[in-house]
Amino acid sequence: MSDRPVWLVLADPLSTRIFLDCGIAEQLAERYGPRLQPVFLFDGEETDGWAARFDGRGVLFSQDLVPPSARALERVLGRGDRWLDQRFGYYPLAIRLNYRHGFHLERMQPGHANWLLDSARIGPLPRWDGFERAMQRWHFSPRRHVSHSLLERLRAERPAIVFSNLQMQAAVPYIVAARRLGLALVGYVASWDHTVGKGVISSHLDRYVVQNDVMRDDLARYHDVDPARVVVAGWPQTDVFHVQRPRSAYESLVRRYGLDPARPVVLVMGNTPTNAPYEGRFVERLIAWREATADAPQLLFRPHPRDREWRERFASALTAPAAAVQEPSYTDLETLATLLQHGDCVVANAGTILLDALVNDRPAVCVLYDEGAPPGESWALKNVVGEHYRELIESGAFLRADRFEDVVAGIQRCLEAPGELAEQRRRVVHAVVGDVDGHAAERVVEAIAGGIEE
Repeated sequence: MSDRPVWLVLADPLSTRIFLDCGIAEQLAERYGPRLQPVFLFDGEETDGWAARFDGRGVLFSQDLVPPSARALERVLGRGDRWLDQRFGYYPLAIRLNYRHGFHLERMQPGHANWLLDSARIGPLPRWDGFERAMQRWHFSPRRHVSHSLLERLRAERPAIVFSNLQMQAAVPYIVAARRLGLALVGYVASWDHTVGKGVISSHLDRYVVQNDVMRDDLARYHDVDPARVVVAGWPQTDVFHVQRPRSAYESLVRRYGLDPARPVVLVMGNTPTNAPYEGRFVERLIAWREATADAPQLLFRPHPRDREWRERFASALTAPAAAVQEPSYTDLETLATLLQHGDCVVANAGTILLDALVNDRPAVCVLYDEGAPPGESWALKNVVGEHYRELIESGAFLRADRFEDVVAGIQRCLEAPGELAEQRRRVVHAVVGDVDGHAAERVVEAIAGGIEE
């Protein structure tokens, strides 16, 4: 293995941000030099900038490895594989995993915009264990169709393959091909919630890298992964948070948004349109409350990076006094760290951003209702009922808001007593992300190297 290439397969924007902005890719480049081959499985506004950070190294994209085939047989086999996958593969298996273990049952419905929650994608077979085991065997089978061009390149180079997110649909052909060719496979499980409701995980990798003990146990319990092949490394994003930014950096940043750093700033963190379809109404009510309330704090809104509708959903805040809206981005982790280290309060529905706030010891309010929604709608509450949220919700590390009045009261309480829940925040952060010591990325790199070189 000493002279073989190492393919770093960057599977999606969120995990790519972790690998590039937290130093993992840089350390891998230092370790493997020209042997490291970056491969992007997605295109986006951020991709060119990320690709340029590999210092001229020849970056590959999925279309470079799987170009349109001129061979009729290849096209027929590809269409057949996609037809089978729609009925027995990626999404049917994800839906069945949810049903089997009770993940996100409250959120699932036919036609859900998040296909991992679209129960209509369950496929035609009955929900019998034997059928589902057979479906999963086919899904990751080394005999499954793989693009001829991808297979031949892997056969010629015989690289070790490292995934930034091993659960993406686009990663499956690489897993299948690697199994057929006997290549080393290392997979990073992209986030703390991915083991319980973000699809099936192949049990065929040589090494898995996770951030905490619960994730390691989940891999064994729900995905039949041998715990001996799992390394707990901590959460690399905490390395970014571990570096303290001066107050002057925060003040400069806040002024750039037209806000006064001498006055309190509440950070309102957005969710995706899929998870929070009524978020725009919540923004409107917050703006109305701020404008009608003497000495109300300033509001800085941060839409989710995947929010393509942010201009409409946050329109009321774009021109409001003492309020500002950040443009969504996958590449401003430094900005996020600065805000979370010095902002006065965080308001969020759910997601990793709530955990980010706790890691940075920010007093936080978790919104558990849908502003202006018809009776019976409960998107916000359902976003925090998943298995991975249980420990976080039960920690008492943040305030809960079941109506708008609770949001207002929570903000005021956070501003008046920011240290009130500090011990609860410390305890749950240690349980969920492990040690925050600035060395998680190093541990991830060592774990990856161990899987490649053993």
